Amino acid sequence: MSDPQPAGHVAPSSRDGFEDKIALITGASRGIGRALALSLAARGATPIINYRRNEEAARDTVAAIERLGATALAIRADIEHVEEIDAMFEQVKDRFGRLDFFISNASASNFRPIDELKPEHLERTFNLNVRAFVVGAQRAARLMDRGGRIVVLSSYGSLRTFPTYANLGSAKAALETWARYMAVELAPLGINVNALNPGIVESDSSAYFYATGRVASIDTVIPKIPKQRLATVQEIADCALFLLSPASEYVTGTVLVVDGGLTAVAPPFPSDLPAS
Repeated sequence: MSDPQPAGHVAPSSRDGFEDKIALITGASRGIGRALALSLAARGATPIINYRRNEEAARDTVAAIERLGATALAIRADIEHVEEIDAMFEQVKDRFGRLDFFISNASASNFRPIDELKPEHLERTFNLNVRAFVVGAQRAARLMDRGGRIVVLSSYGSLRTFPTYANLGSAKAALETWARYMAVELAPLGINVNALNPGIVESDSSAYFYATGRVASIDTVIPKIPKQRLATVQEIADCALFLLSPASEYVTGTVLVVDGGLTAVAPPFPSDLPAS
């Protein structure tokens, strides 16, 4: 059998495109953000771990990165507040002078029926998700003097509706639209902007959502997913790595859906057929 690779082809190293890169990840002390930080560190990048409250988890993430032989920095900032976003980017500028990757991962909201949402619920969700991404991307782009990558984490709630998720789902849909507009305006600067839309991920966040008592048990949901399981945080982090890598150079202004087929299906479901 002939060699499938062209003559002279050398397979890229897993470190290619990541070595010496500076990456700021919001909400990186746990979950997808932590998995991505560790993956970047293993490839020679320097992750900056943003966290809001859990200093112990942030320190643990930094320690795990240092055990890989890499460097990391933890920055405490509540990105619901613009002045704290500004202070975070000032620290990045003072320490590194530039930025290569900005991953807007942190997210929070409240889960209520629409009739129970109060103005403060709407404002806080907007500020923490949409405004934090837009302001963060503005600040990040100013530090990307060599080009760069911006990735924002969305949710399948931007595409499908389910109980108590209207506030966050609509914010996630806004993030995807912002990513498209940013991609067009920042392309001349060599900056790619994309959104990553995970399905249900086995994480603290999904555990919290399904423990609210306002939605059906996760056990009723998993059988409806074509892959018949939840995603792992590492699987989502791996897709973020693609969007940060040289392999995605021509990918910008898009939404990468990583949901095990969840948004590809609709009722009637085979599992709802009566027993024969």
